[in-house]
Amino acid sequence: MDVPEVRRRLRGAIEKARQHAVERRGRSDAAARDYEEFLAGKAVPLFHQIASALVAEGHHFKVFSPAGSVRLASDHSPEQFVEVVLDTDADPPQVIGRTNRGRGRRMITAERPIDEHTPIAELTEDQVLSFVLSELIPLL
Repeated sequence: MDVPEVRRRLRGAIEKARQHAVERRGRSDAAARDYEEFLAGKAVPLFHQIASALVAEGHHFKVFSPAGSVRLASDHSPEQFVEVVLDTDADPPQVIGRTNRGRGRRMITAERPIDEHTPIAELTEDQVLSFVLSELIPLL
């Protein structure tokens, strides 16, 4: 293969990589905007409702909302929690749920998408509630 052909194809690959990076940044920016609306309008209020219901049932949990996430943590063991965060490493970005729980002296962290087939803007409170309830069982 001659050098000009290699260079031509290499330039094409570089241009394709640049275009892909621009498109990915656009998807990430849109996902971040959708996620902020989802967090403020659905996830945080739902986590507060769950915490209130847990306290009423005798299980003491608190809601924390550090930047870009919402966390439901046990009062007795704050290192055990369920939280919702935006995974920008995925393409397209997606909302994932993270659970941290103790097993003896070690902590086990598990992550999974809330619903990998649903765009962030279309995630429902019911989907988040289903995730949280399934992940709370080992913490109670």
